[in-house]
Amino acid sequence: MPEITYVAVDGTTRRIDVPSGTTVMRGAVFNDIDGIVAQCAGNAQCATCHVYVDDTTLDRLEPVRPAEDDLLDFTACPRRPGSRLSCQLTVTPALDGLIVHLPERQK
Repeated sequence: MPEITYVAVDGTTRRIDVPSGTTVMRGAVFNDIDGIVAQCAGNAQCATCHVYVDDTTLDRLEPVRPAEDDLLDFTACPRRPGSRLSCQLTVTPALDGLIVHLPERQK
């Protein structure tokens, strides 16, 4: 099972085994990771699952699709080059070791 590392604002890390086929967002929600609100339950409508993908693992991701790109302009914290919606990041074996940093707030 791929391991995803969630890094809180204070630097606290949690490494979670997330089943392939689910999303980075669901991995956070199912494991009570603070900082992922997921208000729209993963339907790419709210941007409350915004994360900053670590530069060291950013190259493992598929490109941002237009709908996600549009929503990233409405995140509560500033958009950065590694900004992604975790509901749009489907976990695969290639994402084993992915590191995501949580923003200060989601709303």
